[in-house]
Amino acid sequence: MAKFLALYTGQPSDGLPFNPADREKGMKAWGQWMSDHAEHIVDAGGPLGSTKRVSSDGIADVKNNLTGYVILEATSHEEAAKLFLDHPHFTIFPGDGVEIMKCPPIPDL
Repeated sequence: MAKFLALYTGQPSDGLPFNPADREKGMKAWGQWMSDHAEHIVDAGGPLGSTKRVSSDGIADVKNNLTGYVILEATSHEEAAKLFLDHPHFTIFPGDGVEIMKCPPIPDL
């Protein structure tokens, strides 16, 4: 099976639902999704916080729309993507999508 990195995206102003009941409902649904797809999950990941970017210019604070991640395995990129259809990240929480990237093996040096 191939390995994939899934990045949850949202707008910086989105945050989590403010209503505790909605947050509880969302976390329960998220836990159920994780349980339903446990055979595919390599690393459960978690939320992402503030970002620093390192470049030839040095270190800088930056903003992006990445909110969390999970690492999984699937037989194809399409199969990996289909796992996220109707995911609580954008059906209950205010996230806007999930980007799934294949993690190819490191080439021989």
